Amino acid sequence: MAATDLTSGTTPFSTLIRTASQEQHTEAENSGFMADLLGGRLGVAAYRLYTEQLWFVYGALEAEAPGLADDPVAGPFVDPALFRRDALVRDLDHLHGGTGWRERVRPLPATAAYAERVTEVGRTWPGGYVAHHYTRYLGDLSGGQVIRGRAERNWGLARKGDGVRFYVFEALGNPAEFKRGYRERLDAIPADDLEKQRIVDECRRAFTLNTAVFADLHAHAA
Repeated sequence: MAATDLTSGTTPFSTLIRTASQEQHTEAENSGFMADLLGGRLGVAAYRLYTEQLWFVYGALEAEAPGLADDPVAGPFVDPALFRRDALVRDLDHLHGGTGWRERVRPLPATAAYAERVTEVGRTWPGGYVAHHYTRYLGDLSGGQVIRGRAERNWGLARKGDGVRFYVFEALGNPAEFKRGYRERLDAIPADDLEKQRIVDECRRAFTLNTAVFADLHAHAA
């Protein structure tokens, strides 16, 4: 794909980053695994495995957050109200019927690569961290709600209860208002055009890494 034009200065960065990654975003949404999961063609075990992979990715994402809280680029995006790790633990305790799963679960190869990249940028490149933060959290606030609804319906999970708490952002208040504020922070990010292009490219990479996780999940569920 051709590089995104970031030089005009008339289009907000939040718009550019969304449109520039649309192709990869669509590919992830239309993966075979997600289509089968949302279509009710997979059982709760596949949903549980997917939730386990999220636990590894968000473990990496949120482990790096404290060290970036004061960074001028990444710091404005670090918000404990967004953190998902504790919710994932509650969901997995419920889905596994106990707490012993931590010793048993393992990341799929694509998940391990995804988490490693998140850790790498979290420690070396704040702009790259923002790219992964954006693709994960805003995706969960939007499309993730579709997954929650299907999970509740397909497997009898309590509405906004254990098993789907990952998708419930009670600490945020009004999600639409939060997303507006998030986009404003993206528009105000202290980065020049070259750095913004790098962030856009990393956003595309984040979606590609996520799609690879879906491919591993699909192979595992087949």
